[in-house]
Amino acid sequence: MLDLKTENLLINKEVNENLERILKRNLFSNGYIFYGPEGIGKKQTAIQFIKEIFNQYSPNSYIKEKIIDNNYPDFLLIEPTYFLKGNLINRSESKPSKNKKEIIRIEQIRNIKNFLAQKSIESKKKIVLIIDADLLNEAASNCLLKILEEPTNGIFILLTSKINSLLDTIISRCQLIRFKSFSYQQLELFVKNNSDSLIVDIDKELKLEDLIHSANGSPGKILENIKLWNELPDSIKENLDFPLTDNLEILNFSKLISEELEIDQQIFLINFVQKKCWKKTKNKKIIKKLEDLKVNLNNFIQPRLAWEVTLLKIAIEDL
Repeated sequence: MLDLKTENLLINKEVNENLERILKRNLFSNGYIFYGPEGIGKKQTAIQFIKEIFNQYSPNSYIKEKIIDNNYPDFLLIEPTYFLKGNLINRSESKPSKNKKEIIRIEQIRNIKNFLAQKSIESKKKIVLIIDADLLNEAASNCLLKILEEPTNGIFILLTSKINSLLDTIISRCQLIRFKSFSYQQLELFVKNNSDSLIVDIDKELKLEDLIHSANGSPGKILENIKLWNELPDSIKENLDFPLTDNLEILNFSKLISEELEIDQQIFLINFVQKKCWKKTKNKKIIKKLEDLKVNLNNFIQPRLAWEVTLLKIAIEDL
């Protein structure tokens, strides 16, 4: 049975039942794509699924820990990487700075060939888990497609929150496992069940209702948003009376944000400001300009300039 209760997560019942049927039949597809919003439990579910597959061949109480540590002989983890001072760094080793772009490279996918060519040690199957498969670059995607087309004893599990970014030919060769967003009521229950560890971290400015709404159905997003809020400097929290109208205040605030916050913190701040502005103004144009700001930041536009332009437009235009 696929037991996810130990993860202290909300369980997607439909996904859980589907994977249990696959395990019971013991007939595995060559590839699976776990897709759905971020923070919905795809990685945790994949690790548990992999553990259960390996347990069918070689029961071991330490399998899960070895998988998490990427230290099981028949398991290979592929994750996004970035360059730092000429060295290739895995995401799990160190979080990239706001100027570092993560991708999955063709060299990483070529390593899969070598991995699959080796004889299995503890299991009849070898399993490859690819985190954020939408970050495969073009060369890596084409290389992965060729591997998927070849018969092997391997099982591929691709995780993504942006399935439309994958090659159609890769999607067509995998079984799709969709993770749906949770309802407001489910997330509210999640927060209550974890109140000892969550509520204590929520200050008066970050309302519980807003926190749940901004999570877009993702329990992981709730945890991330609390963490991001607590990381914001007080100097920024104290200047969130949007929309700003003084030009000098806008320039100083934009400078402060670009110097103090990483991109993920800036995106969180925009989401928070959007909800705050909507409650205050009900102005769709402001919300749209802030949405465009998120797009620019994700496209690596210079953050300070992006904030200045957006906030000045909001201040001077007849919205």
